[in-house]
Amino acid sequence: MMRGMGNMQKMMKQMQKMQKDMEKAQAELAEKTVEGTAGGGMVTVIANGHKQILEVKIKEEVVDPEDIDMLQDLVLAATNDALKKVDELTAQTMGQFTKGLNIPGLF
Repeated sequence: MMRGMGNMQKMMKQMQKMQKDMEKAQAELAEKTVEGTAGGGMVTVIANGHKQILEVKIKEEVVDPEDIDMLQDLVLAATNDALKKVDELTAQTMGQFTKGLNIPGLF
């Protein structure tokens, strides 16, 4: 009976360490940035690891008052590209904690 309690305590300590490591990794994600682009770099969107858009850069030559739709499409495409890269960064960073576990909705 005591042996089982020791294993349980060891497992709880491991879980607490993993939780602290995950919290640290999530905080580090906020510091990392990714860059999404569209139109061959005409529009660039920079986001952090928490999917917050930090900056939008639009090259002057892509701004055409006669074609606002194209500019909107480029901004949308660059934003989606940045968010996709954040998802990849998150999976890479946080995936180390789930190694083979398939827990729906965790990340």
